[in-house]
Amino acid sequence: MLKARLAAERVSSVYETLERPLIPVLARMERRGISIDRDVLSRLSGEFAQRSGALEAEIQALAGESLNPGSPKQLGDILFGKFGLPGGTKTKTGQWSTGARVLDELAEQGHALPRKVLDWRQVSKLKSTYTDALPSYVNPQTHRVHTSYALAATPTGRLSSSEPNLQNIPIRTEEGRKIRRAFIAVDGHKLVSADYSQIELRLLAEIAGIEALEKAFREGLDIHAMTASEMFGVPVKGMPGEIRRRAKAINFGIIYGISAFGLANQLGIEREEAGAYIRKYFERFPGIRDYMEETKAFAKQNGYVLTLFGRKCHYPEIAHSNASIRAFNERAAINARLQGTAADIIRRAMVRMEPALEKAKLSARMLLQVHDELVFEVPDAEVERTLPVVERVMAHAPMPALSLSVPLAVEARAAHNWDEAH
Repeated sequence: MLKARLAAERVSSVYETLERPLIPVLARMERRGISIDRDVLSRLSGEFAQRSGALEAEIQALAGESLNPGSPKQLGDILFGKFGLPGGTKTKTGQWSTGARVLDELAEQGHALPRKVLDWRQVSKLKSTYTDALPSYVNPQTHRVHTSYALAATPTGRLSSSEPNLQNIPIRTEEGRKIRRAFIAVDGHKLVSADYSQIELRLLAEIAGIEALEKAFREGLDIHAMTASEMFGVPVKGMPGEIRRRAKAINFGIIYGISAFGLANQLGIEREEAGAYIRKYFERFPGIRDYMEETKAFAKQNGYVLTLFGRKCHYPEIAHSNASIRAFNERAAINARLQGTAADIIRRAMVRMEPALEKAKLSARMLLQVHDELVFEVPDAEVERTLPVVERVMAHAPMPALSLSVPLAVEARAAHNWDEAH
């Protein structure tokens, strides 16, 4: 019944080249598992408990009264009742809504209390989800942690992982990186982490046809310095780090539909200045705005967007009457073409990886996939020969179905633990 629909809806090749061949690959990865160092986790649990306590004290000082940051009711009453902050909405039960998106918007506007609550939630979550819980996932027979992958659980086609979820460990925070130190290679082996560098920016240059960005990627230039030079008229040579950092925040923020509020908060500048940067960015790279408008129009007409491989990412609420739901779906649809194509590319790499390693007579074992990254366990003696094979398979994954004008860059490193290898 479904096979006929695959052909009618033009998704047979997605099924045959990306979905079906990945099932045995994921099954083997789940069965292999990965080793963890319980001592590292136990030390981190203590550290996170102290940090959480310190944040609670800061939250109570800002609130001016005793407050349990884990109580949505107390938090809502203080933010929207006592302080009268903007943007408060009530849930069906009559409580103030204090979800991450609400707190994020308030933090972006420069309010300190919601920012501290978000920090507290992050540390508490890392403690309960990872440092406290990971040891309980160690299999008594294998002495390793075995996550479960879901192939069809996200709108963009990214894999998701559960029991334990290894894809939510934040990589940009010091706390998240500390947790990665607890994932280790067994004796006589190294962990190899290989990830795509700036893949979504590369795909933006490709899909939106931004000649200046395509050229920079082809020539291996520093893309953030190049963007800063284009926008601020500063030569790349001897560019101040602060200017490059601004361009980097805009480059990555644009992909996710960052607001002037968000950018101002990230860079610690005025909202008007951030708005001017975003306007200037679109003036300098008009193809990006065209890409965004085309994507929104296509999604509104069809209810989905397409990746370069033809996967459909569905956003049925893109025409919703509620403006904030509509805006959220528009941003998600714009990003889905990039994130979804990146997800398809890494699937192709995973399907081709094991045959390539076997052909090279290497015994590396693929253990984890986290978004744009693959993690392997490799015997010490084979590390040098394994790195180029892994990099080559990942860099050429889209071929021959897709010939990209922008090269894919892959960085692979080996170390005893996951953080050092990243």
